[in-house]
Amino acid sequence: MRSSHPLRGAFPPQNAHELEPGKGFELVNDQVHELNVRAKSIRVGGRLYRWLDEYCDTHPGWAFPAETSFRCFTPDTNRFRKPDAAFIALDRSTNEQYDSEGHISVRPDVVAEVLSPNDLIYEVNAKREEWLQAGVKLVWVIDPVESSIHIYRPDGSVALLHATDTLTGDPVLPGFAVPVAELFRVPAAPAQPTG
Repeated sequence: MRSSHPLRGAFPPQNAHELEPGKGFELVNDQVHELNVRAKSIRVGGRLYRWLDEYCDTHPGWAFPAETSFRCFTPDTNRFRKPDAAFIALDRSTNEQYDSEGHISVRPDVVAEVLSPNDLIYEVNAKREEWLQAGVKLVWVIDPVESSIHIYRPDGSVALLHATDTLTGDPVLPGFAVPVAELFRVPAAPAQPTG
């Protein structure tokens, strides 16, 4: 997840369409928030997106990276959010919706929020609840510092995964499985020749 901070000056929500969907902003409570991210969080989100995208090669669906904005919140139809990765089942989104410009109006089935050091817990909780209330079936809150993942479901159940566990998406993503440790793995420096 990217920490957000309101920008100075008024920005009327009716002008939210003027914000480019690929830029680092969200519209929350009629205020534009600039997203602040850390390299580690961006990389973890990118790795997860890569696995979701590869999953879509064999399981029909759409995977979306962090730059994607979703406008699927009621009653605040001006609100849009940008998860760090998302998945929408193919039968829930048409090619026409995929080809349309602007924010995606179809709610994701799965979203991932990767924590950054500047994130505030109340903002994380609020965002998680917004996704669940919008109808998202799985919300993954990923903590790169603790190498852990909290999995939230609409029924209120929560699971906690650690580096020794495997992230799955059942029943929303049947067959999806990623070792949690791989999500947080950093490249090893090449061995220096001796002698």
